Amino acid sequence: MPTEPESQGPSLPPGAPTVQPPPPAVRPPAQATRRNSVRTSPALASGRLAPVLSGGLPPSSGDSMPDWLEPAMAANGIGSFDWDIRRDVLEGDQRACTILGLDSVERGRFDRTAASFLSLLHPEDAPVVRRRVERAVAELGQCGAYYRTVGPNGTMRAVRFRGRVLADAFGRASRMVGFVWDATVELHKRDRADRLAQLREERSRFIKEAARALSEAVTVRDVARVFTELPLPGLPPDGLVLAAFEAGRARILGASGYHSQALAVWDRAVLPAGHPAAEALRNRAPVFISSREDFRDRHPDVWEQTNSTGRGSWAYLPLVASGRAIGVCVVSFDDERELDADERTLLSTLGGLVAQSLARARLHDAEHELAAGLQRVMLPRTVPSISGVTTAVRYLAAGSGLQIGGDWYDVVPLPGGHVGLVIGDVQGHDVHAAGIMGQLRIALRAYAAEGHPPAAVMARASRFLADLDTDHFATCTYAEVNVDYGVVYAVRAGHLDPVVRRADGTAAVVPVAGGLPLGIDPDQEYRVTRFSLDPGETVVLCTDGLVEARGMDLDEGIGRLIRTLARPLPVADEAARDPLEELADRIASQAADSNEREDDIALLLLRWDGPAGGLAAQQLRRRIGQADLARVAEVRAELRDALRRWGVAEFIDTAELLSSELVTNAIRHTDRDAMFTARLYRESASDGGRARLRVEVEDESDLWPTRRTPGEQASSGRGLMLVEALADAWGVEPRGSGKRMWFELSGASGASAA
Repeated sequence: MPTEPESQGPSLPPGAPTVQPPPPAVRPPAQATRRNSVRTSPALASGRLAPVLSGGLPPSSGDSMPDWLEPAMAANGIGSFDWDIRRDVLEGDQRACTILGLDSVERGRFDRTAASFLSLLHPEDAPVVRRRVERAVAELGQCGAYYRTVGPNGTMRAVRFRGRVLADAFGRASRMVGFVWDATVELHKRDRADRLAQLREERSRFIKEAARALSEAVTVRDVARVFTELPLPGLPPDGLVLAAFEAGRARILGASGYHSQALAVWDRAVLPAGHPAAEALRNRAPVFISSREDFRDRHPDVWEQTNSTGRGSWAYLPLVASGRAIGVCVVSFDDERELDADERTLLSTLGGLVAQSLARARLHDAEHELAAGLQRVMLPRTVPSISGVTTAVRYLAAGSGLQIGGDWYDVVPLPGGHVGLVIGDVQGHDVHAAGIMGQLRIALRAYAAEGHPPAAVMARASRFLADLDTDHFATCTYAEVNVDYGVVYAVRAGHLDPVVRRADGTAAVVPVAGGLPLGIDPDQEYRVTRFSLDPGETVVLCTDGLVEARGMDLDEGIGRLIRTLARPLPVADEAARDPLEELADRIASQAADSNEREDDIALLLLRWDGPAGGLAAQQLRRRIGQADLARVAEVRAELRDALRRWGVAEFIDTAELLSSELVTNAIRHTDRDAMFTARLYRESASDGGRARLRVEVEDESDLWPTRRTPGEQASSGRGLMLVEALADAWGVEPRGSGKRMWFELSGASGASAA
């Protein structure tokens, strides 16, 4: 090491107190003669340490030091050193040599230079000592530090020193004098304190992380998984068991570090009174067992079963929530150990966290099971299979609460081969809303099954909900589908319009005349909207949870649904399952993946398959209520669709006009319902393939129609005249208690084969 003040020199650890440098006028003590080893003489002790002891000033009596200093240093194991900075010579007394471990060091290893001294230090400490000494030399100040020395056999000891740099008459750094003492015990205490502080910090962090993980555990299964994966800091367990206590029996929820056979004996079993887990539950206090002998002495009745696990110590922590013991968790170790107070506190705290989380998870599971049960009861278990159509349904509960609400769907087989589709949403997301939904679903299903037209079904359902006096309302869409011809009659009460996926893969919203939600106005009348489907086309009905969410308005949601519907579907013959199921899964998965969804979702899809060969059934049969003139318009519209699908569009205008006359005559002049039937017959190809349409209207009146000749100003009476003029054949036939009126139309252009 260079001897000039600005040169490199040894240094000491941080934190040493600083002493003011001596005045420039003070003469430094005389330099010691060079020695072959680091040792000192009376002159070193009496002369060179005097300035250190007196704060840099010469003692009052020459260069001597107090008589009591040497005995005091010897009694406290303190050695002294003197480093001549310019000559780079380091000297010390015998105690300093012993503290540094130089008694056994070979002469060639240490040459009394600063560099040789630094080589004795631990590689991590040498740079620190160098920097501190350099700073003290540059500032003519004081330095000090802890450092570790490494002996020739690898042994280490800790040393602490304090030194002061003295200046010569010219104010330059001349030497450093100071003390050294053995700090191994002190450093070990500090290391232990640091380790304990670090362990406490790790355990505090562990408790925070465990609390967070357990708070995020939703189900009992989640709690068991989190508990059995917990890494206890400084206390790694060899086995963990979480068990619930139900009806006097223990149920193992989760475990790690155990073979399943070892735990099977306790699963679903009554715990003996002498079992430590039973004791912990009984006393609401942890039971700690530090050794196998301790376990055998305290709990001999269950020692044999426990001995097979090979554990050496145990901690049984009762899980107490709201003053009630709900379970126990077991922490076990392979070795025998006596847990200290901090470790017991850590485990007790962990038991409290697990207890609260388990209680919350059990409540969640119970509520979820209740919700699932209610939903299974209130929603149809299976959708009826109806020839000519294919249906698919999905229900997605909201992500919070009981996961039950007022959304519902239903598929109702109707008289005459029709099918009714229902989608609805009762206001609210609780059990009350679910109960109202169940009542409304049953009522609406009953009204539809009785054969009421869609408008009447919706009006009666609204009156029923209003009569319940629940302060709840419901939105609903009801659609009656003519399975024979693919005609849909839809009624909407404050709900979303249906969406139709066409045969070419495009999708669009079908506007349906709407009315007020159910239950708001008992006298509300609803209008029917009619639209048609071609074979392979699909009607999609859904609740608003599918198309509305935070950050997504209704128009955006409808657009997203239309884009989803328009994506290609697998070919039916090549797919493993029906493409309609694939489409339902696609829509539902897109909604399930959304983080913004807050509402339940009900989804109902119906695809009209049509008859084999793609031709509609060539018969139309409808009942028309007495004086129900609105039904006449519906029947005319159905007849138009049927004739178009049958390939005899040339009959449409004439058949519609004549059918209207016969039906109107039947319901105006009788007090009973009428039955309308239209059939298409075709001749064989060899006979010309002519098409013949026969339309019949039956009623139960014995009063036969009379052909009249009204005047020019008459407003009625021309019905039979029109029939006679336009039909190829017509007539009236008796039928039991009533009659049957009919007409036929024939044509050569309707030649497509049936």
